[in-house]
Amino acid sequence: MDTYNHSYIAALVKRAQEDDSDAFAELYVLTYRQQYQFARNYLHDDDLAQDAVQEIYILALKNITKLKERKVFVAWLRQIGLRVCYDMARKRPKITEEDDDEEKMLNIADDHVFANPETQALKMFASRDLNKALEQLPGKERETLLLRYSAEMKSEDIARTMNMSVSSVTRYLRRGEEHLRKIMKEA
Repeated sequence: MDTYNHSYIAALVKRAQEDDSDAFAELYVLTYRQQYQFARNYLHDDDLAQDAVQEIYILALKNITKLKERKVFVAWLRQIGLRVCYDMARKRPKITEEDDDEEKMLNIADDHVFANPETQALKMFASRDLNKALEQLPGKERETLLLRYSAEMKSEDIARTMNMSVSSVTRYLRRGEEHLRKIMKEA
């Protein structure tokens, strides 16, 4: 959930824009978890998510002086994250379903030492089905759903991140949820 103190963030951004590396490091610490979580949910791969987060913060550091409205740093960073993840997802080779299932089955025990293998397998298959359904959605519907439910963003923040109106966000969310239900019922 978005519980940032935007005034404090703005003060850190101002310092970072003045080449204060400690301020940027604090911005990183405050925002890293949400950026990683979003990248992980978008890309479905821990290593790619780490690469994405690294790219997100490199771009943020390079462009922080261009940010005029300092209080929107978090939304600006989310927008960078969305674009980086979208580009990485487009460029990565498609993994066949069989390869993906084998890798997930090998990693099932890593989630928790005492996890029930049957429960883990059911979670894995449900997650795979949901991910396959999400991939079938049009881009903006998929992105708004991911931002809402994976990054736990409010409609206003999604609108700023995606450069659209709140009513458009609401429309994409509603359509995306309807399409997702229909795809999941058919599956």
